[in-house]
Amino acid sequence: MTIPSETSGGGSTGIRHFKDYGYGKASAVASLGMLLLWDVDSGLAKIDKYIHSDDNNVIAGALLGVGIVNCGITRENDTTLLLDYINKEDSTVRISAIMGLGLAHAGSRNMEIRWKLLQILRDPKAPPNVVAFTAISLGLIYVGSCDRKIYDAIVFALVRWCRSDLRTSLFWLMPLGLGLLYLGEQKSVEGAKIVSKTLSERIRKYCNMILLSCAYAGTGNVLKVQDLLGHCTHLKNGDTHQGPAVLGIAMVAMGEGPGLEMAIRSLEHLLQYGDPNTRLTVPLALGLLCISNPKVNIMDTLSRLTHDTDPDVAMAAIISLGLIGAGTNNARIAGMLRNLSSFYFLKLKFLYCVRIAQGLVHLGKGLLTLSPYHSDHFLLSQTAFSGIIILLHACLHMKSTILGKYHYFLNFLGLAIQPRMLMTVDENLKPLSVPVRVGQAVDVVGKSGRPRTITGFQTFSTPVLLEAGDRAELATDKYIPLSPILEGFVILKENPKYQDKGRRVHSTT
Repeated sequence: MTIPSETSGGGSTGIRHFKDYGYGKASAVASLGMLLLWDVDSGLAKIDKYIHSDDNNVIAGALLGVGIVNCGITRENDTTLLLDYINKEDSTVRISAIMGLGLAHAGSRNMEIRWKLLQILRDPKAPPNVVAFTAISLGLIYVGSCDRKIYDAIVFALVRWCRSDLRTSLFWLMPLGLGLLYLGEQKSVEGAKIVSKTLSERIRKYCNMILLSCAYAGTGNVLKVQDLLGHCTHLKNGDTHQGPAVLGIAMVAMGEGPGLEMAIRSLEHLLQYGDPNTRLTVPLALGLLCISNPKVNIMDTLSRLTHDTDPDVAMAAIISLGLIGAGTNNARIAGMLRNLSSFYFLKLKFLYCVRIAQGLVHLGKGLLTLSPYHSDHFLLSQTAFSGIIILLHACLHMKSTILGKYHYFLNFLGLAIQPRMLMTVDENLKPLSVPVRVGQAVDVVGKSGRPRTITGFQTFSTPVLLEAGDRAELATDKYIPLSPILEGFVILKENPKYQDKGRRVHSTT
């Protein structure tokens, strides 16, 4: 694990090893959790030895690693250990334990953890950074719940924070925690906007943009996209809500194809005529629209922006290149990033972003994806989507988060990581190799008869990788599909009834 930094003297630059930085140690140990993702039994045993270290930063990294290992596990999580560290004196240890709880229990609505974290949120003596991470963890655990008590606690903490010091770079975590509570809840968000009137005008606008974009995320609502575009005008004194508004356009429009294309055209206009704060967010919005789906026109746009005169825009474009190619092993994007690593070899902050993007492109050696959609692009996973938008909002403040001491924001992507292969198993959940046809999905609504649901297909034996926009169907009469119980898995059962009659049953993922 290395952290970019500039050495003094003679204008030379270099990279210091993580041993020089306490937060670098924490991030290095936490990366074990990502390496051992979903392997709870052996993963916890390997991380446990670091919890008994004498260095608080190593302990913090181990606690965060425990949360990452349990990320996305639906069974009962063995994270009671983290509750013992959320009230420690060291802020780094507290933040790691709180963030680990949010990752491990995202979407679980655990009552015990809620009570513990609400105590921290209401504590006037708690440090601002601890309160901010508590708000985002509560938002993850109760994502889409519209929980009024949590909402009121976050608003009161934000009011208290505004009276003391709003200059810290982590204040945006509080409004984002509010937005996660109302993710996908269009009918309930209006009452939340009324409560936010207790805040100052500048913070109220920021909260309203996040609440609006989260509530209508993935709906493709044209009226809301127009509303958000209206807020992307020229800056007034003290305005900071343009960034969330631009991201909100992508969040709302990514639900369906035609709206996505129109959003891309609107973002290109913002790129040409927008203010610096708006232009910074456009590459991140493009990365969200085409996450793990490397479209050629988006690739070309982002490649051009990686050499922008504004360094913030260039770094955001580099990160977005990694997002659109995440888990695809795309050769063209990999070549672009290799060229960028040679071009920016003396600018270490740029080089650090390039290394992050390269890691994303080769995510899981090409076997994983960050797309939050599943069930043939029909359903949006709230927890996966939450992890992505937390990272994108962190990239709006990149110098103090990703390039500063909070670079472990990257670990929130663990919520969105999932396999992109199709596997077939029998009734006992044993792997079963079955021939399937894989091709581009075709819309068959309104067509008579039994039209094909894919085009340009090829026949493979499962397990098989599915690209963005691909669909699979069975190519054999021997089995019929039962209802899928896991994303990417189809349970099959032998059906002799259909073997003689030659009927074919199609299965789509």
